[in-house]
Amino acid sequence: MNRLVQLGMKASLLLLSALALTACGFHLRQSAALPATMQRVHLTVNGGADLQRDLARALLASGVTVEEQGGPGIAELRVPVAAFSTETLSVGSTAQVTEYASRYHVQVSVSDSNGVTLLPEQIINMSREFSYDATNPIGNASQIEQIQRSLNDDMVQSILFRLQAAAKQAAAPAVAPAAASSTP
Repeated sequence: MNRLVQLGMKASLLLLSALALTACGFHLRQSAALPATMQRVHLTVNGGADLQRDLARALLASGVTVEEQGGPGIAELRVPVAAFSTETLSVGSTAQVTEYASRYHVQVSVSDSNGVTLLPEQIINMSREFSYDATNPIGNASQIEQIQRSLNDDMVQSILFRLQAAAKQAAAPAVAPAAASSTP
């Protein structure tokens, strides 16, 4: 009987946790609905091994085949720049840095399997600010790594959202201009 009570308490705790996460706006990220002309994609990322890996995973989760080589019938997703930088935001009275910003600069462009530009080259900049504790340099390094991982995840989602928007725009029927009318 005691075991049954413990299982019930664990189930209740799990349910409460799930409810708390959904109440605060947390939602699992879903795959993106990409254009039909992007079913096979060659991915080129310069300067961002983590971005390339995570973007490839996200594309696979969206039902896209990531190809090793480009060629006819294969869309091209190019990221010529993916670079992190750190900037000092404030310095304390003892001339020690107290606040930094971690910045992520990415350029991206996409052409579909027919060579048509779906996404002209765009620049995406993201940043996070954080406090620096001079007494804990190991914790600060860990904090920077965590911030960069978070920025990388957000960048992947931003790129997928842009691709999804391009897919919707490509699927929207062209609207014919209204005929000019004259009233007597």
